[in-house]
Amino acid sequence: MSDIVNEAVVVLNEKLAGADFSGTAKFDIKDEGCVMMDSSGARAADEPADVTLSADADTFKEILEGETNPTSAFMTGKLKVDGDMGMAMTLASVLA
Repeated sequence: MSDIVNEAVVVLNEKLAGADFSGTAKFDIKDEGCVMMDSSGARAADEPADVTLSADADTFKEILEGETNPTSAFMTGKLKVDGDMGMAMTLASVLA
């Protein structure tokens, strides 16, 4: 796994701690790998999910660090969403 994926797992687990997130989501980080999220937390994996969010490594890092709003990234085409849009919106509020 890439360092970016490993770092993302740590940060996402911190953000998901205590959050009410049910379902499955996948971040597909271009040229780096995938991170799966569900009610048990985040892990490096590539599995089917209710929603898949795809972005390059820079955009993903900016979202995790709070420099870029996930909704803005989606509206400008930097973040692509495939699947359950409601789940994506829930995830965006967890990451904020």
